[in-house]
Amino acid sequence: MNMLVTDTVDTLPSAHPTVSDRIRGLSTRLRLILGILAIVLIGAIAWAIFAPPAAPKKKPAPPVIVHVATKADVKVVEHTIGTIISPATVQITAQVQGQLIKSYFTEGQMVQQGQLLFQIDPKPYQAALDSALATMADAKAKAERYAKLLAANAVSPQDADDARATYLTAKAAAETARINLGYTRVTSPIEGKTGPIMIQPGNQVMASASAASGAVVAATGATTLVTVTQLHPIKVSFSLPQSDLPRIQARMAAHELVVDLGNKHTAPVDFVSNQVNAQTGTIELRATFPNIDNALVPGQLLDTGVVLDIIKGATVVPHDAVNAGLDSSYVYVVRDGKAVMVKVKVLHDNLTSAAVQGDLKPGEKVITDGQMRVVAGQPVTIGGKPQDKNIGK
Repeated sequence: MNMLVTDTVDTLPSAHPTVSDRIRGLSTRLRLILGILAIVLIGAIAWAIFAPPAAPKKKPAPPVIVHVATKADVKVVEHTIGTIISPATVQITAQVQGQLIKSYFTEGQMVQQGQLLFQIDPKPYQAALDSALATMADAKAKAERYAKLLAANAVSPQDADDARATYLTAKAAAETARINLGYTRVTSPIEGKTGPIMIQPGNQVMASASAASGAVVAATGATTLVTVTQLHPIKVSFSLPQSDLPRIQARMAAHELVVDLGNKHTAPVDFVSNQVNAQTGTIELRATFPNIDNALVPGQLLDTGVVLDIIKGATVVPHDAVNAGLDSSYVYVVRDGKAVMVKVKVLHDNLTSAAVQGDLKPGEKVITDGQMRVVAGQPVTIGGKPQDKNIGK
């Protein structure tokens, strides 16, 4: 019997996949992965395009430091450099020639008016006075004799007049000799402080035209003996801009123009120059101080303050609170936690505090530090306690 036998080996699955089977499997998985990635990418792009924008991150309010505006009477003080000057400085000179034999003071000593300072050898001048007195006595006797003879018509009137003239001349010569003898005692014409002794005792001194100019010549030509400077009272001289003239004149008329040198040295202005310096555009003022303690010395330079006005009830803020704008000054005021820009007019600024005028009330908080970070109308954070001090003084 013939039977048909069929080979079934090829129809059964192989226990070992071929290379082509593996490639087909990898291709299928790769397509699946790429498809998933494409779906994710398309979703991300769609989200980026159509998703609502994220809310911006809120910035914190900038920190600032504030001070409290106050109300005060503000003094408008003009400061300048003043020079201490003496009302009188006298160069003591010899008025007669002779040997300087003694001095009666020490250098730098305070002396009184009329106090003896030097003695010039008086002997030659005493002898000249004695001779002049003798001549005058002889002339006087002769004049009296001629007067009696004239009454008896014993001499001519001319002779009597000549005798009278001779007597008067002798009398004048005697008076001159007396004055010259007095000049040998050199006294101080003022009260003041002496400087260094320029001519020591033992030297010859002489009176000359150079004495008036204070020139000091050596040995036999010396003239200036010492300088005496008045110290009390004493004056301060200073100059202010001519733009201050209206206020200067108003305060002078009210007797309220006072100079303050500090250390309790204050005095009213007692002199305003009669002209403005054309070169500097300033006018000179002076004030007199008692200077009992001799603290002020001629030539000394001092900061001089003059009150030219008083602003009554002014709103006062620190100098650092005022900012310069394009058309006006302004301050930042903290209201309801926000910085508000307020325009102000500066009435006076002494570089410490400023008197201002504007929509600003005493008690409000003004920003003194941190203005560069502030945006008008935006919130701020107060970084320090408000300073409540009287900044108007």
